[in-house]
Amino acid sequence: MNDSTGTAFDKLDYARRVLRTEAAALDVVAGRLDDGFGRVADELFACRGRVAVVGVGKSADVGQKIVGTFNSTGTRAYTLDATRAVHGDLGSVHPDDVALLLSHSGESEELIRLLGPLKKLASSLVAITSSAGSTLGRAAVAAVVYGPIKEACPLALAPSSSTTVMLALGDALAFTLLEQRQFTADEFAKFHPAGSLGRKLAVVSECMRCGAELRIAVQTDTVREVFAKVRHTGRRTGAIMLVDADGRLAGLFTDSDLARLFENREDRLLDSPIANVMTHAPVVIGPHARVSVALDVLKARKFSELPVVDEGGKPVGMLDITDLIGLDPLAGGAETRLTPRVVARKSA
Repeated sequence: MNDSTGTAFDKLDYARRVLRTEAAALDVVAGRLDDGFGRVADELFACRGRVAVVGVGKSADVGQKIVGTFNSTGTRAYTLDATRAVHGDLGSVHPDDVALLLSHSGESEELIRLLGPLKKLASSLVAITSSAGSTLGRAAVAAVVYGPIKEACPLALAPSSSTTVMLALGDALAFTLLEQRQFTADEFAKFHPAGSLGRKLAVVSECMRCGAELRIAVQTDTVREVFAKVRHTGRRTGAIMLVDADGRLAGLFTDSDLARLFENREDRLLDSPIANVMTHAPVVIGPHARVSVALDVLKARKFSELPVVDEGGKPVGMLDITDLIGLDPLAGGAETRLTPRVVARKSA
């Protein structure tokens, strides 16, 4: 494809220039940040209600993302449509709310007509804009003013660098507030119960196999006796947990271990105590650990199963890699044998 001058158009090179233009804008704005950012953050931190985020056009789209980030990191927020607001939706604004208005020019007609009503209805009005001298910039109690920006759009018309900057400033505010609130991963997990992220943030007890799904036997039984006695229902795991006389986890014996006995023509070991051929003191994890930690162990050691034990070292569950597929790409193939080196913690 050629451009208007007949020169071959290098799409990849052009895309890189767009990205570098927007990255350069972010770098410039980072250097321009002043006390206005801190004042806006203070107003939001002091908000006793919710943050009403208002924008027009592309700024409204950015506002929706900022609201999502706020809500997931401890700052309660909602979007207020600029057009619907003047037709009744201003009723959603509570006296304890803070209004955060987004406008590159600071002169968007739809936003300007909201300034008077919002000042009466909300506890405070703050802004993100490029111009301190704009109508919005002057009306706000505090404003993040990022200054003139070179748009990546070749026509210098479509919002591009400016929306990237506004989006990044929203992230900066959200994460500043997160730090001020000392918002924890446990709190974050409460707001993300669904999807792969939610499962990673869940605790092991929520994902492990337990009860009748577990395969548990005593270590003094022979291999043949163990396989004759062990019964299970539901999802099948490829590992048997072996316990001592006190019920504590002593070892692990997997389907792969059994296959190796046959491959090595060691059938005689089928009638010896399974303790002679099991993996002693396997790597284990506690039921209150995060699934993300269990995933790290499974990935690092290429395990297929990870026993879950209580504080006394007794088995209470089993994590099987097939139940966690999709949460994180696992490097290489997963092996079924757990070696006795410490990764999470050793069984008691």
